[in-house]
Amino acid sequence: MNTNRTAKKDFLWLCIPLGILAGFILKLFVIDILHISGHSMEPTFSNGDSVLVNRLAYGIAKPYRTTFFVQWAEPLTNDIVIYLHDNKIVIKRCTAVAGDQLDFSCDSGYSLKVNGISVELSVEQYQKMKSYSKVPEGYILALGDNPSDSIDSRDYGFVSVKNVTGKVLCK
Repeated sequence: MNTNRTAKKDFLWLCIPLGILAGFILKLFVIDILHISGHSMEPTFSNGDSVLVNRLAYGIAKPYRTTFFVQWAEPLTNDIVIYLHDNKIVIKRCTAVAGDQLDFSCDSGYSLKVNGISVELSVEQYQKMKSYSKVPEGYILALGDNPSDSIDSRDYGFVSVKNVTGKVLCK
């Protein structure tokens, strides 16, 4: 009987590290819970909200890198995506994908209209983006839902699809 009890103890001690390892792998490659910090995605997500992220939506991303082991899809317009920018995870809406037309106006202030959405631009943002008539191949235009309080593609340019590491499922 003592050997049976010892075998159960050994099995339990083996299950604990295997469970921790499985949880770690799931968080890195499959599904993740992130917390919103800031107001750039209001009213969709508020500061402090938690969101569930599908890390397999576009492929198997290398952790904390801007490359994939395998990539099988690219973001679609209106997907809420996560990507790395300046070594930080950023959550924004994919407003336009490669080939989408960009219409700039400077009649009464500077603005950009894409896929039926019009956003105001600062002079600096307009100067950075005005040379593009459409979103380049391999990139997306990622904007916050609260453009007045969002640092996004208008500020740092288009986002490479290689940087997009997941899709937000729900909050």
